[in-house]
Amino acid sequence: MVGPMIGPLGIIGRLVLALLTGGVIGFEREVKRRSAGLRTHILVSLGSCLIMLTSLYVFDIYKDSGINIDPSRIAAGVITGIGFLGAGTIIRSGEAVKGLTSAATLWLVAGIGLGIGCGFYLASIVTTILAIAVLFFLGRLEKSLVK
Repeated sequence: MVGPMIGPLGIIGRLVLALLTGGVIGFEREVKRRSAGLRTHILVSLGSCLIMLTSLYVFDIYKDSGINIDPSRIAAGVITGIGFLGAGTIIRSGEAVKGLTSAATLWLVAGIGLGIGCGFYLASIVTTILAIAVLFFLGRLEKSLVK
């Protein structure tokens, strides 16, 4: 899939798209001065994309060897591992808990990066748009309702 099927421009395109989609969500977090901002979200999305591309590449080079390779196993490891990074953004201050949305957006951009890495562009881009809508519009709605 990644070798002869995608090619260098396809690989670069996927990495750039992961950078952009992670950056859009990270920018919103940065504007709100959250602990996980622009660079963190870009790096998570970009890294997830690379890991997915690597999974597909490994699958592609071993598919005819008789070795049973499952590209989804590496992706599952990303989703599990990102929980540790997200946990670092969560802070408990008395009765209040802060950072849950940043942790959720880190988990989300990991999924977006994985989606872009395997070529699931439409879902990845629509997810990015929906996430920005949730973060921007529902954030404003919450502030207007909870005063």
